[in-house]
Amino acid sequence: MIIFELACGHGHRFEGWFASGEEFTRQQEQSLVACPVCDDAHIERLPSARVSVTKGATRDNAPPAEPGEERQPSGGAAAGLPAEAIAKLREIVRNTENVGRRFPEEARKIHYQEAPARAIRGQASRDEAQALTDEGIEFASLPSFLTNDAH
Repeated sequence: MIIFELACGHGHRFEGWFASGEEFTRQQEQSLVACPVCDDAHIERLPSARVSVTKGATRDNAPPAEPGEERQPSGGAAAGLPAEAIAKLREIVRNTENVGRRFPEEARKIHYQEAPARAIRGQASRDEAQALTDEGIEFASLPSFLTNDAH
């Protein structure tokens, strides 16, 4: 199994898991790989810092954490980012209002000036995200390493 960092033509980044590099190429040529946010099939591979891991080691090849020792998450979109940058991004996310499943509704209210402008975060289905995009409402998907401890 191989994991590729991918991005669509709209700049959404995500991971793809494939049996091999050739399998990724085959699926990409048949437009079988699509962005999970906007369903765009124009996908490109991004440079990745992933390495093979032996049994007993973590994803970044560091020795396993001692019991009680806290470790920073590695891999995915956080790979290669300085800890200070991740901490600052998490602080920004914590300073947003979590509106949960009401995200599409609240984003529309803010866009159409029916509610005060403010920073919000929440969830939207693929169809809801596409509808917001079609209406010209700008938003961005947050990677899980920013939202795991922000709720």
